[in-house]
Amino acid sequence: MFDNVSKFGITSRAFNNNICSLKKYNPRDFVSDPYRRIDDTPFGGDPGMVMKIEPLELALNKATTEQQELGSNKPLKVYLSPQGKKVNQQMINDLSKHDGIIFVCGRYEGVDERFIERNIDLEISLGDFVVSGGEIPAMMVIDAIIRQLDGALGHEDSAVADSFMNGLLDYPHYTKPRVYEGVEVPEVLLSGDHKQIEKWRLKMSLWRTYQRRPELLEERDLNKIEYGLLAELVNQLDPKG
Repeated sequence: MFDNVSKFGITSRAFNNNICSLKKYNPRDFVSDPYRRIDDTPFGGDPGMVMKIEPLELALNKATTEQQELGSNKPLKVYLSPQGKKVNQQMINDLSKHDGIIFVCGRYEGVDERFIERNIDLEISLGDFVVSGGEIPAMMVIDAIIRQLDGALGHEDSAVADSFMNGLLDYPHYTKPRVYEGVEVPEVLLSGDHKQIEKWRLKMSLWRTYQRRPELLEERDLNKIEYGLLAELVNQLDPKG
């Protein structure tokens, strides 16, 4: 599954250039059971199966030891779970500063709670929904982290301009053709006036955030210029706002 993040696209370039590395550990490799069983029925009934603590802990210990050998004295141990703290860009920025992270990907109905209590530093969630396992969420977090690493992107400003990096949604983007089925690219983007282009982009970021994610504006302290631009847009485009 993790070939998608390690062998393709922008993230693969980071791995190929030794900006980061990835090693995978299968809990099934840490059991003596000939059936390589890593789950069992939950105490107290309930449907589904729960991942057992011993193979998870053995796999985690192996991963921790190998990270320490690579120079990460205390790798952060992260468990992907719908019960965890919701991921946002600030969390990604903070995670990108760690010199080593171990992601634990649950399956089935979850993992033995004792494993979490004994080992996990941070429990995180991508949102209020449930998927079959933690692998895809882990890949999304890994991808987001890699984008913040020096040298990972073709243009260093790309990550800075992404949505959420400054607390606002990204502005709209356009490319050729200049006119498509009667719809033209905004004239300001063709003007060559970089000051006006930056002003337009800021206004569009503010407006999109106001329309689509207004709660972000409440969390962010708008400066005087931003507040004035947004007020102007609201008066023009949303008189009832």
